[in-house]
Amino acid sequence: MSDSFFKVASRWKPSEGQFAVGGLAVFAVWLFAVLPFLYGSPLYGAPLAASDHQIRAYSAGADVVGSLRMASVPVVDSRAGARKGGWPVRPITMVVPFAAGGPTDVVGRIVAQSLSDILEQPVSIENVGGAGGMTGAQRVAQAQPDGYQVLLGTVGTHAYNQTLYKHPLYNAATDFTPVALVAEQPLVLVTRKDFPAITLAEFIAYARAHADKMTFGSGGAGSSTHLGCVLLNAAIGVNVQHVPYKGSAPALVDLAAGRIDYVCDAVTTASPQIQGHNIKPIALLARGRSPVLADVPTANEQGLKNFEANNWIGLFFPKGTPNAIVQRLHDATVEAINTPSVRQRMQTMGTDLVAVDRTSPDYLRRFVAAEIDKWAAPIRASGVAGL
Repeated sequence: MSDSFFKVASRWKPSEGQFAVGGLAVFAVWLFAVLPFLYGSPLYGAPLAASDHQIRAYSAGADVVGSLRMASVPVVDSRAGARKGGWPVRPITMVVPFAAGGPTDVVGRIVAQSLSDILEQPVSIENVGGAGGMTGAQRVAQAQPDGYQVLLGTVGTHAYNQTLYKHPLYNAATDFTPVALVAEQPLVLVTRKDFPAITLAEFIAYARAHADKMTFGSGGAGSSTHLGCVLLNAAIGVNVQHVPYKGSAPALVDLAAGRIDYVCDAVTTASPQIQGHNIKPIALLARGRSPVLADVPTANEQGLKNFEANNWIGLFFPKGTPNAIVQRLHDATVEAINTPSVRQRMQTMGTDLVAVDRTSPDYLRRFVAAEIDKWAAPIRASGVAGL
């Protein structure tokens, strides 16, 4: 190296700032290179030139530092308790025991979407129709009680079928673990658009004169849409041929096409067809009018006193599901049905979400038992029991 370099270097006087920068550089090299190499660090790993005792010392130190870090981090996820005990750690299947597009299915998809957000696991819909909803319900009754299959049950699957069928596929009162009652849906009597009646009185007169030539459709034997019309037929004194479908959506398609005469469907799925003038509303089968179909009078208003038929919807686990899982899904369901967006969508389509005091598992257990008793006599009186 030339003499001139040393002469310049000997005359160089660092400023205070340059001195400080140089000092920091030396300190950084010592902290991040020399010390980790010799002793290791919980931040960077075991020492590169480490003996056995140094590695053991490092591991203990890392555990302590890690524990202190975890202890100092505040819990900010209010849903962390959702996964306590390992549930849910994978996707959940919600079995809807009717075809896609029907009133139960529509409610299920709205609730499932909200539950997915709350539980932070996908809640997917699987439509398993057949036997008035009993096929899908039986699948859940026989599933592992681990919280990963849940049934969206109805008045049909958990009340009507217990009397309607001589040998139902399950005991609705004992083969399930109730989670929460979710919603109620009023039914509406609708006909093909060219049906020769506008009022309920005209419908009754025509049905009594032409019952042997008429047909009515439903979402399946034992469904709420089936029993709603069965009870109506019994009340007005007619016997009309029943045409069961795998859900009310295909029944409405055939009604709009004029292949059947009438359906007693939920306001939820009937109202779009009514508003599109594809089918004709005759009477609301509920206590009061629906805000979605405000111009459609009730059967009671039109002279069929105290007549009422509706569908209710609730969530059920298989028998033996752990209480912690039941309670977690219950809490998530209550949160879901009180979400403003969910309430708005339900109201828009004519579905009434139940009050919070009616959502407990114990309430649903008592409610199912009462509904089985309530509908047993009318179903037997209608003459359709014992399928």
